[in-house]
Amino acid sequence: MSGHSSPLRDTALLLCDLQNDFIHPDGAYGRGGQKDADIAALPARLAPLARQVRALGGMIVATLFTLPPGRGGEPIISPHLAKLRPFLRTGDFAPGTWGQALVDELAPADSMVEKIAYSAFYMSRLEYILRKSGIERLIVAGIVTNGGVASTVRDAHVREFEITLLSDGCATFSRQVHDVSIEALRPVARIATVAEMLNELTRLGGT
Repeated sequence: MSGHSSPLRDTALLLCDLQNDFIHPDGAYGRGGQKDADIAALPARLAPLARQVRALGGMIVATLFTLPPGRGGEPIISPHLAKLRPFLRTGDFAPGTWGQALVDELAPADSMVEKIAYSAFYMSRLEYILRKSGIERLIVAGIVTNGGVASTVRDAHVREFEITLLSDGCATFSRQVHDVSIEALRPVARIATVAEMLNELTRLGGT
């Protein structure tokens, strides 16, 4: 399907930080004992939606939290993160590694954007890629709801993207914190479930 005829040519599914080091049992967070059933369930829940977005000509953009190497190859870790996640070590979330990569269930992405802070727009090429690709609408999913997802959604809002936030396509380490965060984002994003979005795209595709 060509870009000119695809019904989702102006839409991107933005997958926030759904990476092996966060989600896979063998990743950095799994090694550090930071596991959560809601987070682990996201790839399988989102995979049908990613397939549908691809089929309708939409764009898949993955943000990849990254710990870039600094002096002597040691990862640059912000003080707050080092305190919060003391198990992080050299090689975790390193550029080009398996741990930094998008989980297999959701790959491939059309574009992958390294990020170094909560918001995927901060000091990254995300906005450049979206604008140059003609993207006006974002379907947002990922982790964590009250961190990277919330910051990215708010930054997208002030940049005047039209946003649909998937309430069950996001997760954090506390269901209560997740629910509060979703409610707090209602003023800046439309809220929908993965199933609702799949139904909309199915109707849009005429299948």
